[in-house]
Amino acid sequence: QVQPVESGGGLVQAGGSLRLSCTNSGRIASNNGMGWYRQPPGKRRELVAGITSGGSTNYADSVKGRFTISRDNAKNTVYLQMNSLKPEDTAVYYCNVFRGASYVLPYGSWGQGTQVTVSS
Repeated sequence: QVQPVESGGGLVQAGGSLRLSCTNSGRIASNNGMGWYRQPPGKRRELVAGITSGGSTNYADSVKGRFTISRDNAKNTVYLQMNSLKPEDTAVYYCNVFRGASYVLPYGSWGQGTQVTVSS
C-alpha cells in the first residue's frame, strides 16, 4: 500500500515561498495521479492541486498563478512550489493518489502532513 511522507512545510511571512515534497513508498499504479490537499484550522480538507499520470494539472481557484505542482515518477515523488503565500494558505498539507482525473477523490493512505503557517 502506498504510504506518503510529506515535508517542506514551515513558518513563512506573507509573500514568501515554500516548496513541499511528498515521497510515496510502494508502487503507484500507472494511471494514478498525485495531488496535494490541505486542511485549514477548523475546516474540511480540500484539493489544492493535482497532476495526472499524463501530466495534466488542476488547481484550486485560490492558488492558481501562485502554486505549481510537478511530479517525478522515477522517485514516486510529487512537489508543490508555493509562491506569493498568503495567511489564508495556512493549513496542514497532505498528498495522496487518485485514479485517472478524479482529483477530488483521493483513495490512498493519508500521511502525517506538513504544517504551513503564513504570517501577515
